[in-house]
Amino acid sequence: MTDWAWLVPLPVLLPLAGAGLTLALYRRPRIQRVVSVAVLAVVLVVSAALVVLADDGPLVVDIGGWAAPVGIDLVADRLAALMLAVSSAVTLCVLVYSLAQGQTEGEESAPVSIYHPTYLVLAAGVADAFLSGDLFNLYVGFEILLVASYVLITLSGSAERIRAGTVYVVVALLSSVLFLVAIGGVYAATGTVNMAQLALRLPEVDPGVRLVLQVMLITAFAIKAAVFPLSAWLPDSYPTAPAPVTAVFAGLLTKVGVYAIIRTQSLLFPEGRLDDVLLWAALATMVVGILGAVAQDDVKRLLSFTLVSHIGYMVFGIALASDGGWTAAVYYVVHHITVQTALFLVVGLVERVGGTTSLDRLGGLARIAPVLAVLFFVPAMNLAGIPPLSGFLGKLGLLQAGVQDGSWLAWTLVVGSVVTSLLTLYALVKAWNKAFWQTPPQEVAPQRLPLGMVGPAAALVVLGLGLTVAAGPLFAYTERAAVALQDRARYVEAVLPDGLRGTGESVDVATEGTDG
Repeated sequence: MTDWAWLVPLPVLLPLAGAGLTLALYRRPRIQRVVSVAVLAVVLVVSAALVVLADDGPLVVDIGGWAAPVGIDLVADRLAALMLAVSSAVTLCVLVYSLAQGQTEGEESAPVSIYHPTYLVLAAGVADAFLSGDLFNLYVGFEILLVASYVLITLSGSAERIRAGTVYVVVALLSSVLFLVAIGGVYAATGTVNMAQLALRLPEVDPGVRLVLQVMLITAFAIKAAVFPLSAWLPDSYPTAPAPVTAVFAGLLTKVGVYAIIRTQSLLFPEGRLDDVLLWAALATMVVGILGAVAQDDVKRLLSFTLVSHIGYMVFGIALASDGGWTAAVYYVVHHITVQTALFLVVGLVERVGGTTSLDRLGGLARIAPVLAVLFFVPAMNLAGIPPLSGFLGKLGLLQAGVQDGSWLAWTLVVGSVVTSLLTLYALVKAWNKAFWQTPPQEVAPQRLPLGMVGPAAALVVLGLGLTVAAGPLFAYTERAAVALQDRARYVEAVLPDGLRGTGESVDVATEGTDG
């Protein structure tokens, strides 16, 4: 263990400890709030430190002192640390927003005794998934965050939320069962579920068996990431939840699935046998998602469909399997987590002022709440990819990687990406015009927006702009992360003891599959 490796488990342990403490303090809501905010603030600081430390190489912790592959490892490499830092910032902002909204005071949703522990458990599950160096522990991370999400999505117990929550639970359980069966198949074929050891052993497995295992894992993750045609559940599930819950779901839960696809494709199956399938899935996800968004007259459902659509951009970069593709995909994930969460928080403010999210019943909000108009417009243009914002930079990186690939399928994705971006701009401008500039069906009285809600939403909007200002250093970091994803040897060497490397299991992990 390196000098700073002790930091690695903290993003998992601190929220779990905080969850237990807030549950014990269920009769003291003010102390609950202080504990929750303090825990997530410390996790954010730790995550930022891991981003810096992981730049020098992966940090590895053997849980319980049991070394891999017998024990479970938590691994903070560049990719995991970056995802963890962004998710920590988002979860903290959403929590502060929800406090101001009154959600934790029982005004319309979560009982205090449930909301804080559940939210912290969700944060712990996300962190565990990002840091896991073991397939089964990745499954555990998914289940932790999914169990917490079941509670959050059905808060208040209304019939609409229970119905949406039921769809969400059924789909999530299906993907979890498939993931668990795939883990069983992987263990039967290789005798291990440690991802570093799997990087050594999977190339020795029969190619047909290896392909079946890859298909099962990718399918399970694609359901969680809402990749078409496995995305129909999302637009019906997310919009019914409270605004903060919808925001954190949209920002994080699908990205955990995307992260799992990145880790699986780069570390376990670098030969790229499913790359063409993923390219077609990316194209279908972009086009079907954005066409669904254009047809919506409710801004929450519109954003839910754009969420699906823009997952296609990330899958596009992953499927290219090149330095440029990986770099742009990771940057775009960071951008999308921030901007999509900001938009859903702003829509929560729109609903508070206008009393609805139906575009046919909104209007005139620019006069009533001009600050809100700006807060919606900036991330909307960012998501649409207007220069020079981070959405444009991420899409430009993906387009350049597609052009460099040069295949007709990659060129098809380039065209599809441009069309999707234009339709995203159309859908968001339509929503902005209707909500903020059209004549309202009935006069809405001006309202003072709670600073505690505006502040976190504005912070995420500014963070999205910060991704533009810091695009150079961030792209450089994501490029180093992309190089590390393809240099599997360094990951294996960091995780496995010396005695398990250089033996009969040894393969050329440094170069296999790196030509894209």
